[in-house]
Amino acid sequence: MSWYNEAIFYHIYPLGLCGAPKQNEYTTPVHRLNTLLPWINHIKEIGCTALYIGPLFESVGHGYETTDYKKLDSRLGTNEDLTAFVKACHEKGIKVIFDGVFNHTGRDFFAFKDIQKNREHSQYLNWYCNVNFWGNNEYNDGFSYDNWGGYNLLVKLNQRNPEVQNYICDVIRYWVSEFDVDGIRLDAADVLDFDFMRALRRTAEEVKPDFWLMGEVIHGDYSRWVNGETLHSVTNYALHKALYSGHNDHNYFEIAHTVKYLQNMGNLDLYNFVDNHDVERIYTKLSNKAHFNPVHVLLYTLPGVPSIYYGSEFGIEGRKERSSDDSLRPALVLADYADAKETNPCTALVAALGKIRQNTPALSYGSYAELQLTNRQFAFARDLDGVRVVVTVNNDDNDAWMNLPAGNASEYVGTLTGQKVSVEGERINVCVHANSGEIWVPAGDMPEYTPVKVEVKEKAVKESVKEETPAAEETAVAEETTVAEETTVAEETTVAEKTSATKTEEKETASESTDVNTISTATKETAATEEKVTEASEKSTAKEPVKVDPNKAPEDMTVEELQAAILAKMANNGPVTDQMKKTVDDNIWHDSLVNWLKSFR
Repeated sequence: MSWYNEAIFYHIYPLGLCGAPKQNEYTTPVHRLNTLLPWINHIKEIGCTALYIGPLFESVGHGYETTDYKKLDSRLGTNEDLTAFVKACHEKGIKVIFDGVFNHTGRDFFAFKDIQKNREHSQYLNWYCNVNFWGNNEYNDGFSYDNWGGYNLLVKLNQRNPEVQNYICDVIRYWVSEFDVDGIRLDAADVLDFDFMRALRRTAEEVKPDFWLMGEVIHGDYSRWVNGETLHSVTNYALHKALYSGHNDHNYFEIAHTVKYLQNMGNLDLYNFVDNHDVERIYTKLSNKAHFNPVHVLLYTLPGVPSIYYGSEFGIEGRKERSSDDSLRPALVLADYADAKETNPCTALVAALGKIRQNTPALSYGSYAELQLTNRQFAFARDLDGVRVVVTVNNDDNDAWMNLPAGNASEYVGTLTGQKVSVEGERINVCVHANSGEIWVPAGDMPEYTPVKVEVKEKAVKESVKEETPAAEETAVAEETTVAEETTVAEETTVAEKTSATKTEEKETASESTDVNTISTATKETAATEEKVTEASEKSTAKEPVKVDPNKAPEDMTVEELQAAILAKMANNGPVTDQMKKTVDDNIWHDSLVNWLKSFR
């Protein structure tokens, strides 16, 4: 196995954490990256073993409009600063991966500047997609070109051009030789060309043993990207959505069903997270702040590689405001949180989970088995080499007792509370505290841990009372059905590519559980939630039929035509549910839809 199979990631958006100016004036470098050196000890102290940091390289503004792939952004410092920073991480046993923004460049990138200067005669004309000198844009270039997400600031690279492929592969080689980086997170991987990703994988295997490639993918069958030819892992947006909405709706069926859905894709080591630089903070998203505990217990124990976004271990808030991500990417001073492990319950929990994860191999390598499931309680096992680890979570305001099948040990210990229970008849009877979670390990087979008392702040408890009101629940459902970037990917449409069984609607989740008696007693609030989701799905799919020309290339189709073509392909594979239709409708990104449609061929 490789280092990343056991990794616990810490994620830093450096321009934000360092408080860098929003715009790059390309002036004398300011050594802000050095202010992050004290964070390395903090990362290690809370149990993280790897760091994902980026974007790092010279850019115009937010970092994803690259100007120079081989130069640290001057707002952060110099290349020497970055080399020293990675070395300091390695000395503490922390692996480092960079952001690789290889789908597009900024307008100040040398190849684009050459096209502006030499126009049709530029030697870099074919480095970009669909440069058209009969068109124009808001910058009055006298030509148009393909971009990412509708932003002409982000000029789309022609990844099928061998010169572009060779250039980017040389960039990776440079990052390894210059900075000793251990892997790359590929930005916008869901719209990267698959042959391009194969070239990146070959380069990864060349430059360094166990060099890790992880891609940003939101929708789709993750096994399309995660395999022996392309990437090692992708971002698990399916689980991200399920973790917070499953708690807000008191619906553990959604989380359990998402795990089954992901398991059906194969044995994939996905990158699990509850927030990042693009989505609102988990502490903000949770209706009941006390659910921070069970959410993170699941993050650290479900199959996949867990990641903590900087600041979230302190329980900070972060909300999108007027489509701005600024509040998601704040400047923080580590000294303000000097005693957080001792005084901040969120930090104490994250640190305890990091320690437990590092000392419990079954959480990295063990198989997964669902043990018990209701709307408000959920238990599963992670089994490895005859050792069973049992995980229990409870989203109810009252304690709950669970009787569960155990392993061969005579006694189990709760690693977060220190509670010990005897095995009777190959089962354990455990109490899971209100709005909490526990990780039970065999007392004789694994190290015991000092109990960590983690409670929610009084203010948070008072705020959480509003979660119990029907109005708050309706608001939560409305948000879930209207925010496109956090759609219900847990029941992704590509299941139809593998099986004709229609098990993708949330209202069918309960029917897939092995506990029939529990299903028959599902609460009224869950039924109401499902009804609202279903109504939203029906409204979202009430569109006029779109005719698709079968001779038209996917690249030439409109978004509506691509959506219609994808639904038609799905219909050939089996029944198309309302939820599947909604997921297609929610994907409005042209390049993503093109790749999706091509995947059916």
